[in-house]
Amino acid sequence: MDTITHTLFGLTLYGAVDKRKFSKEKKRALLFTTVVGSQIPDIDVISRLWDTEGQYQMWHRGITHSIFLVPVWAIVLTLLCYLFWRVKDRRIFLMGALSVFIHNTSDLFNAWGTGYFEPISNARITFGTIPIVDFVIWIIILLGFILAKKVNFQSFKVYRIVWMAILIHVALQTGQGYIIYQQTNEHYEQQALSASFIPWNFTLIGKNESQVEISKVNLWSEKAIEVVLYSHDQADLNDLFSQKPEAKTLYKWSPFVVIVDEDDKLGIYDPRFYRNGQSFLFEYVERNE
Repeated sequence: MDTITHTLFGLTLYGAVDKRKFSKEKKRALLFTTVVGSQIPDIDVISRLWDTEGQYQMWHRGITHSIFLVPVWAIVLTLLCYLFWRVKDRRIFLMGALSVFIHNTSDLFNAWGTGYFEPISNARITFGTIPIVDFVIWIIILLGFILAKKVNFQSFKVYRIVWMAILIHVALQTGQGYIIYQQTNEHYEQQALSASFIPWNFTLIGKNESQVEISKVNLWSEKAIEVVLYSHDQADLNDLFSQKPEAKTLYKWSPFVVIVDEDDKLGIYDPRFYRNGQSFLFEYVERNE
């Protein structure tokens, strides 16, 4: 998910806790824990500072997003809360763990995926059923905020309802994506989903041999093929990988790629991010004529 959504998750977690008996210091510690815990796995962005081998795509959302690091991050947050506010409460650890768990797990649902089981496995797990910026989640949280301010009801209960609504939304989206994936699985050798910003709509990317189809799909209408791409799968990529290490990382990171082998260009791109005639993730080298 994007940074704004992760921040909203942290604030909504803070709101869902009954803090009527909390001291001022404990409230500050809890707010720090839920917000920072909802962001801390993305600390891996600093790897750009020392990335000289084009590995950033694997480092980002890699080990810091592992399910095995959830208790580690929770311990770090607990120690910081004790250092800053002298707060010692097991609920700080539990909320820290929950914040990090939600961050790491929510990132599984968009097309970027995570190294959820690193270091045991460096495979990128991605469901592609939730867009990286989900406006439905934003609207649910906004409505909860308004209700918490306007209605005569305990605010922490409102935010707990907000979390229930978010879970229902994610379940509905993912359930539909799963059905679509299973319905189309037999038609392609390889396939992937990418959720649209419009709820219950998806982009299906399917590959058979060297042909890649990009289609708009949902459960109530026929699949609509928008683009057909051709991949030069027999091309020799050694020169590309040696000159552009990022390309080798992309090749390893993506479920599958489209290979471009032209007179003036050799490259690969991830078709899940293909928009307006090009992919956001495209690594290539130019050839000398």
